Amino acid sequence: MNRSLIGELFGRSPFGPLLEHTRKVHECVKLVKPLLEACIAGKADDIHRLQDQVSKLEYEADTIKHQIREHLPRRYFLPVDRGDLEHFLHSQDEIADYVQDFAVVLLIRKTPIHPRLTDSFRAFVDQVLSVSDLLMAAAEDIDNLAEASFGGAEAEQVLKKVSGLNEGEWKADRMQRKLCMSIYEIEKELDPITILFYEKMLHALSGIANSAENTGDLLRQTSESLAGRVER
Repeated sequence: MNRSLIGELFGRSPFGPLLEHTRKVHECVKLVKPLLEACIAGKADDIHRLQDQVSKLEYEADTIKHQIREHLPRRYFLPVDRGDLEHFLHSQDEIADYVQDFAVVLLIRKTPIHPRLTDSFRAFVDQVLSVSDLLMAAAEDIDNLAEASFGGAEAEQVLKKVSGLNEGEWKADRMQRKLCMSIYEIEKELDPITILFYEKMLHALSGIANSAENTGDLLRQTSESLAGRVER
């Protein structure tokens, strides 16, 4: 994204660039599923290509983040604390970082997914993506809320989606624990290094969901602040 477009977004709404950052991070997350499928299929070239895409998107997200920090303090008085804004960007950074971690884990070692675990890994990834989808939807609503000064029912819709994020992350945690148990049920069929890499994969995937939930909590605070401003 170039500077003129960032300026255009700021001219329309101070939350526009934040939404653009969320979209870029969400693009990173959407690569998790094809990365897993490439791992299951043993397609090392596809993993390498997808990891390059993740790195590029992460860089683009960082560029947007730096431009937000450069423009925002000089041009806008926000209805939310700037510290909350920094926490929001940091939480979203963590989402992209965990996607990168997942891609690198798959890249540095050709670790096959045991056939008894493939369905569970796929279900876990789908749940993580569901959490990211909810975050994306809530962020879009926040931008609309800020731009149109919505309140009441519109703010409640944002809060409802954020609550869905909390529930989605809770489900992801349960699925992670169940998958860990499944791994150790077949540990005699696995070598210790493979188990270690499975654990690294699970850690990265759960980190995506956890960071999305943290970002959602900050969106809740923003929504409540905007709604309170309208009511006053």
